[in-house]
Amino acid sequence: MSASEKQQTKSETILNQYINDFLDYLEIERHCSRLTQRNYRHYLSRFRDWVLNQDHSFNIEKLDISTITRYRVYLSRFEGKPGLSLSRATQAYHIIALRSFLKFLIKRDVNTLAPEKIELPKSESRSLKFLTTDQVERLLSSPGISDERQLRDKAILEVLFSTGLRVSELVNLNRDTIDFNRREFGVIGKGGRPRVVFLSPRAAKWLKNYTDKRQDQETALFVSHLGRLTVRSVQRLVGKYCRKAKLPIRITPHGLRHSYATDLLMGGADIRSVQEMLGHKNIATTQIYTHITNQQLQKVHDLHHSLKE
Repeated sequence: MSASEKQQTKSETILNQYINDFLDYLEIERHCSRLTQRNYRHYLSRFRDWVLNQDHSFNIEKLDISTITRYRVYLSRFEGKPGLSLSRATQAYHIIALRSFLKFLIKRDVNTLAPEKIELPKSESRSLKFLTTDQVERLLSSPGISDERQLRDKAILEVLFSTGLRVSELVNLNRDTIDFNRREFGVIGKGGRPRVVFLSPRAAKWLKNYTDKRQDQETALFVSHLGRLTVRSVQRLVGKYCRKAKLPIRITPHGLRHSYATDLLMGGADIRSVQEMLGHKNIATTQIYTHITNQQLQKVHDLHHSLKE
């Protein structure tokens, strides 16, 4: 092995160790899900491969803004398959992962580029998909109620809209966590943050009908003949009933979460309360819904304000 190859192997080993230490930190200290850890590994591995290809003797102490700029150009021009480039949002995820990684290293007294010197790319503005009250009613009424499976599907749709749960939180629920008397239960959300979730009387009724119908001994709240439902199963289920209800937009479980938040804000809930109910760490995440409610307020203003043309 040549001296150059030895240096590259050494640089790769050190960088891999830093990345592995960071992923351990995400799991143990930040309580990040395996999916989040996998995504961070993917983004950081892409950076590692690129930077070592640029400089075989690279070490993290040498990282500077010039290198970051060249990496962002690489991401902008990247094509995984012919004609398939990275979206601006995906490019942003790569930079967010790198900033988090550098922040971790600095806390461990590694002398590297300060993450705040790396500007986040502006992402594409995406319109939130949510359902109107009439559309929600059509969706919730689309399952039948004649057998256990239909009752399960009905209960899932009712619970998603009543609580704004993330689909991952929904599938992790167990039967013994639901307090039907208080119409509430606890969940552990993103980053290991606990919160209390409340059921509407209607959602509680259909959930109780479903659990009373169950004859199995499974601990999971929502099951199929194979056991606990998966995230993908619930996504397919929601898509199926959206088509059955002939909704004009393609909605997902996360779209029902958007609909829940929008419904609360349009009903007069304050944004801090909605933040707590959604389990958002930062209020800025919840504020993505305010432009929707602002449009609604403008319609009310135009309709009722006394001074018109």
